[in-house]
Amino acid sequence: MLIVVLAACQQKTTVKVIPVADFFRSQDKASYAISPDGKTLSYLKLQGKKQNLFVEDLETGKSLQITQLDQKKINYYFWVSDDELIYYKEKSGVERLSDIFIINKNGRNERQLSDNGKSRIRVLKDQLVDKQFILVSSNKRDSTVFDVYRLNVRDGKMEMAIKNPGNITDWITDAQGKLRLATSSDGVNETLLYRDKEGQPFRPVITNNFKTTFKPIALSEDRPNIVYAISNVNRDKNALVELDCATGKEDKVLFSNDTLNVVEAQYSNVKKGVTFVVCETWKKEKVYLDASAKKVYARLDELLPGTESKIIDKDRAENIFIVRTFTDKDPGSFYVYFADKGTIRKLSDYNPSIKAAEMCEMKPITFNSRDGLKIHGYLTMPANQASQHLPVVILPHNGPGNRNSWGYNAEVQFLANRGYAVFQINYRGSSGYGKSFMAAGFGQWGGKIQQDISDGVKWLVNEKIANPKKIAIYGTGFGGYIALNSLYSSPGTFACGGSNSGVINLFSYLKSIPPFLKTNLQMYYEIIGNPVTEVDYMRQASPVFHADKITVPVFLAQSPKDPRSNAGEAIQFVKELKKRNVNVTYLEKENNEFSAQGEEVRQKLYTALEQFLSANLLKK
Repeated sequence: MLIVVLAACQQKTTVKVIPVADFFRSQDKASYAISPDGKTLSYLKLQGKKQNLFVEDLETGKSLQITQLDQKKINYYFWVSDDELIYYKEKSGVERLSDIFIINKNGRNERQLSDNGKSRIRVLKDQLVDKQFILVSSNKRDSTVFDVYRLNVRDGKMEMAIKNPGNITDWITDAQGKLRLATSSDGVNETLLYRDKEGQPFRPVITNNFKTTFKPIALSEDRPNIVYAISNVNRDKNALVELDCATGKEDKVLFSNDTLNVVEAQYSNVKKGVTFVVCETWKKEKVYLDASAKKVYARLDELLPGTESKIIDKDRAENIFIVRTFTDKDPGSFYVYFADKGTIRKLSDYNPSIKAAEMCEMKPITFNSRDGLKIHGYLTMPANQASQHLPVVILPHNGPGNRNSWGYNAEVQFLANRGYAVFQINYRGSSGYGKSFMAAGFGQWGGKIQQDISDGVKWLVNEKIANPKKIAIYGTGFGGYIALNSLYSSPGTFACGGSNSGVINLFSYLKSIPPFLKTNLQMYYEIIGNPVTEVDYMRQASPVFHADKITVPVFLAQSPKDPRSNAGEAIQFVKELKKRNVNVTYLEKENNEFSAQGEEVRQKLYTALEQFLSANLLKK
């Protein structure tokens, strides 16, 4: 067992209390991208509460604001040609819906491409086909399924390219923007469908249970029928394989390791193949399959020593790259890298308010659960404090199929700066540790997942890291659900607990699943529980039914606009707690913290959380 927690951050100076606003400020410049011809840089720039799209000529350095938005946020944008960009603008009054616009890089000829009411639309490939069409999927015909349309960016007309028979959950194009792959689902099993070219019918290739990963990365451009994919078919860990769609069999394994799990694969249009894969243990590491890719990152390591580098965009020739750097103590910076020259230019810092020297180290740990399963996680110790008998905040991740990863985390560093040791547990059901580890969390939301959290707390206490009377648990989304569940399933363990946008009623949560995900309902039942056949378990695992068992202070933040939660149930839950004289801090968020007004919401949220933890943990 790895124990790396007996030393706090090594700093000689007194710890400075960093303002909440510094940790959770919005990026001044974000979402950098490069035009396909490599001549123009683009980015989103924040101006007060306004956020607009800018471009910069890389040769002259001249910049230009090309959108004139007042309040609405650009959710996402991309280049579709050397001269044109498409952007999604937050739809008025409706969270998580967007209208789509196209604009020339000189700021002219802006026009709206979609106005689909409450339906959703997604661009399948960020490039123009025949210089005028983009392929999009939309549920405008039927809210439960997504059909594919050809959207003419010149006149805004949409023509159906293929109708969804009712069971297609994903559509995938090739490098030319032609629709060649699809995934169908019966709720539990998923089938990969393939066709040689557009106009032909799709035919089934391979069928797997949803517990099995098969993620297509790209179609080979010069080898008929071959698909590059991340797969754990007939293995526990993800590998990179070539699948022959003519036979449904693996043609070749490009990378596989019994202990390493492939989480990403980088395909090169220039090399016409996968150049490297990313595996994740406690940190992400690249395994190179192409010498030129290794050379690019080796040069980046020389230019940016002591940091992790990730290429977030590149031009068509794969010569100019947008690079993001980070460490566990530094949110990092953005750069543009010119491969032919081997030079780099800094664009901006992710958050210039944060100084790496004032942050704390994020260390990996492992412990064994009560049934012998090895659980991984991270521990961040506060600076200049004794390494024992500390107040601790347990921070379960959102999910459930996500995981904590090594890197800069504003929430973690904020809590550590306030004097708490922060413990992040990748409980069973977390991704990145193989098929069997993830499946071990299915149907265990109120069972063994909770036991993993409790066993982690016991490990902290046994190692004398935690003061057993000063342990809190707090999370967002599924992490918030775990926190509330822990308060009554592990009585006496936690001094207080908090939830931000957490699920409190599994029955209501399953009812809130949007129509276009109904085809996956059986999968949700297997992961979460069946509300018809497992009523007793679902009630036991839903915090809303157990207000009478919670005796410690509770922090609850909810947005009435959150489609996953029932605001009425949250308010009733709070009333039930207060009726029994439980100390409750209730924060109703006007907007999602990731919305256009997110910075103000984040500051209110974490200021309230700081006060709650200080009153119920530090001063206890």
